[in-house]
Amino acid sequence: MRAHLRRLVRRIRLHWPNTVITIRGDGHYGRREAMAWCEQNGVQYILGLSKNATLDALVYAKADEVRTRRAKGKLELVRDYTETLYAAKSWSQSRRVVARFEATPKGFDARYVVTNITHCGAQWVYDSLYCMRGQAENLIKRHKSQLASDRTSCRSPLANQMRLILHTAAYWLVLEVRNAIPRPQPLASGEFSTIRLRLLKVAVRIKETASRISLAFASNCPDAALFRGLVGTLILRPT
Repeated sequence: MRAHLRRLVRRIRLHWPNTVITIRGDGHYGRREAMAWCEQNGVQYILGLSKNATLDALVYAKADEVRTRRAKGKLELVRDYTETLYAAKSWSQSRRVVARFEATPKGFDARYVVTNITHCGAQWVYDSLYCMRGQAENLIKRHKSQLASDRTSCRSPLANQMRLILHTAAYWLVLEVRNAIPRPQPLASGEFSTIRLRLLKVAVRIKETASRISLAFASNCPDAALFRGLVGTLILRPT
């Protein structure tokens, strides 16, 4: 994993030498080698950490408070955060660990992340920084499932790379179309597959003359007005 991090960070710093880099990943990436390399090379990290008896004991007082608060108030949900210093046996030093607790009538759940970020509170580290990992995964899934970027069946790696470049270009085009849709419209937050079906895979009659191109929609097309507005918004105009 260190080799992948080294190559990735080297390429980023080649173009943006002063950019602060933060590595974010789930528990599979929470290895001592990755943390040590980030610390030695000035890279921030926030990584998932598996729970264990030692960690549970370090934050027991806060966890018990959350459970008690929910039980006494008969609340549907109590969520709270704390932090501690923790060092696994294989680690060379203690590191900051943030814990997120959640108590509901169905039970109690605790999650941990380890980080070398020290300038912000526990809640911000977990909710605003670590949990955004899920949104990044959603974008990757959208790229893969809704734009078919997993179709890399060519024998040549270069051909597969070219396929990915074309799928990425399609991603940005659909994203540009969605960003141009006015906010009150439901499609402004629609999935890419929905935008393809509603706006791109539409049958029209095209008539081209010397001075203009006319698009004739079916009389019952539900998105004809929206399409007309998007064409006016997205068309390139001379500056």
